[in-house]
Amino acid sequence: MAEFSVIGKRMPRVDAREKVTGQAKYAADYSLPGMLWCKLLRSPYPHARILNIDTSRAEKLTGVKAVVTSKDFGGWTWGWMPATRDEPPLAVDKVRYMAEAVAGIAAVDEDAAEEACELVKVDYEDLPGVFDPEAAMKEGAPKVHDYVKNNISVEYHWNFGDVEKAFAESHIVREDRFRTARATHGYIEPPAILAYYDPTGYITVWAAKQSPYFHYRHLAACFKLSLSRIRVIQPFIGGGFGGTKNDSLAGDFCAVLLSKITGKPVKYVETMEEELATSRRRHCMIVYSKMGVSKDGLFKAIHHRVIADGGGYTAVGPLSIYLAGFATTLPYKLPNFKYDAYRVFTNNPIGAAMRGHGITHTRFAAEIQMEMIAEQLGIDPVEMRMRNAIDNPKPGTIYETINKVTLKTCGIKEAIQKVVEDPVWRDRDKMLRKESNTSWGVGLSATSFLGGARQMGHQACAAIVRICEDGTINLITGATDAGQGSDTVLCMIAAEELGVKLEDITIKRVDSAYTPVDPGTYGSRVTILAGQATQKAAREAKRQLLETAAKNWQVKPEDVEIKEGMVFVKSDPGKSMPFSRLARIACYSGAGAVIIGGGYSSYGLEPIDLANGIGNGGTSYSFTAQSAKVGIDMETGKVTVTDFAIASDCGRLLSPITAEGQIEGGAVQGLGQTIYEDFIMDKGKTLNSTFLDYKMPLSMDVPNIKLIDVETNDPDGPFGAKEASEGSIVSAPPAVVSAIHDATGVWFKELPVTSEKVFKALKEKSQS
Repeated sequence: MAEFSVIGKRMPRVDAREKVTGQAKYAADYSLPGMLWCKLLRSPYPHARILNIDTSRAEKLTGVKAVVTSKDFGGWTWGWMPATRDEPPLAVDKVRYMAEAVAGIAAVDEDAAEEACELVKVDYEDLPGVFDPEAAMKEGAPKVHDYVKNNISVEYHWNFGDVEKAFAESHIVREDRFRTARATHGYIEPPAILAYYDPTGYITVWAAKQSPYFHYRHLAACFKLSLSRIRVIQPFIGGGFGGTKNDSLAGDFCAVLLSKITGKPVKYVETMEEELATSRRRHCMIVYSKMGVSKDGLFKAIHHRVIADGGGYTAVGPLSIYLAGFATTLPYKLPNFKYDAYRVFTNNPIGAAMRGHGITHTRFAAEIQMEMIAEQLGIDPVEMRMRNAIDNPKPGTIYETINKVTLKTCGIKEAIQKVVEDPVWRDRDKMLRKESNTSWGVGLSATSFLGGARQMGHQACAAIVRICEDGTINLITGATDAGQGSDTVLCMIAAEELGVKLEDITIKRVDSAYTPVDPGTYGSRVTILAGQATQKAAREAKRQLLETAAKNWQVKPEDVEIKEGMVFVKSDPGKSMPFSRLARIACYSGAGAVIIGGGYSSYGLEPIDLANGIGNGGTSYSFTAQSAKVGIDMETGKVTVTDFAIASDCGRLLSPITAEGQIEGGAVQGLGQTIYEDFIMDKGKTLNSTFLDYKMPLSMDVPNIKLIDVETNDPDGPFGAKEASEGSIVSAPPAVVSAIHDATGVWFKELPVTSEKVFKALKEKSQS
């Protein structure tokens, strides 16, 4: 194993001081002289035709400077790909979900803007709504969009191998229906933007976006400007996880248009109630899973039929449904696989990306159904997993799944073994199963997630490394740190490659006028791809420095080394100098030089095939095994989760502190969606649109978490890294549900498994 000076060390985050001292500025913290406030008028109906909008009373209100409606956007719509651009900034002909925006108002303060919203008169024709995705697919159901049949916005049909033959040859074929919940991202910072459309035709925005270059393109298209006239300046981001922070919103477009009309900066900050009631959320998916196995528990085939509640518009739906399917062939050997998926329009808020995007749904269904079959067969769940798990490919070889997903490293077997050796699982038969009214149980899961995720269109990350004359370094990248700590990881990569200290590296925040274009933060791609770009850029800058040092000492560049801030000749350490001196020599000698290194990532993969589900969704794949210990109050059904043990194959951990925080955070987020979180809906209306009513884990609900590293040193990641931020949100739900079954003897197939559901199930069990 190579000896590193920075990589793998437990170093503080580069943004820690700004955040803990309150110096970090978020989008809502920005203001400009003469700034106006934007508020949105939202529909009181989930499905209604807009007959007329009268803004005259609002326009006369003191303090109101402008009012916009859909006609002011000229029919422009946006979406994830050309065929699915169906969402307007403001509702045009009708509203398709509760509280969809229909008008935007700019006023001198928030109070005036809110009062003006009440003065806008909208005449609606209330229409029948459809709120269940299976009902929406039936003939005669209300149509959310006229251009599709049976409200189906996206569908895929894949068939790998001979599934029917495999089922016929199976010893057991089991069919079950699973359901996952609608869930929010739960970030503390709501969406916010400050926009200024200056008189010369340039747009500048400070926006809370984890993928700012998506927004950059949306603004250029909406306002018919060249990209060079769009400037997105990224503040600190108060959490992301996808959804709203990964897309544009009505308030974003309205703020820019209102600024254009008034000539003033316009600020829009969504309330948390607006965010929870209207914003993009995790899809609710119904998974009909059919699984066939041999007598000894080997997988023969899986058929998943998925029906996803997409809400009123398509958004990133094609990718969500693709991800739910393509990764089903991981982490186990699966010779036959069939996938029929439907993303369905309803009159609910829009379903979109969220941490663990797509894969959380089908992995939950497959893991729990596998455990059900193991129970039927009388096979230990650990043994069944080990029999089916993919082996770690030998160096220089690959493992290819039935749908041509390729693996160069796979630590799932080692991860399972490490979790099984941990006391949470190892001592489960020794623990006191019943204590007073509490019954204890332990569960297990083994899952996978992709890193370096792809989408359609531009993929490459880029980085620039500039050596300053005093030996300090500027790292410039378009990659976004949305709170996950990627700025720290990129700085560590640059420091390791250049041979300097971490504190010598300064990273610049995204500003589309200066930083290179980048797809953004989603699908665990930043460390892998922006890391690769940073590594290349640092190597290029180092090459120039080594040439200068070699010339100074009259040796070859390959004879010179830089390590821990010192430059020296390998064969003659007496010839040495501080890095800062070499930087001065390189920049000042003769005519001087500007030492800049540039680099960009390269996938080296075939184009993504959404329609057929063939090939890789990412560059590499992490693997996670997890155990969970729970206590169930057998009188009330209350679920208490006390322990997690999580073994993660994340390649090589570049920044252990950062990776550990991500793994723990993902696991707790997964815990919330397993036993607490779900939007309670009533005909399209969100009934729990505050954090008082939408239940998430509190600090005292967090179990003891033990993390176990499984190092596989993947050849495609910088210094061998793979993703480390989403695997645990996939592994937590099946581990906890498995533990609940162990404690109660009841299988739960719908998330969340709330105390009320457990109480009801225990009562039914006692009466049967």
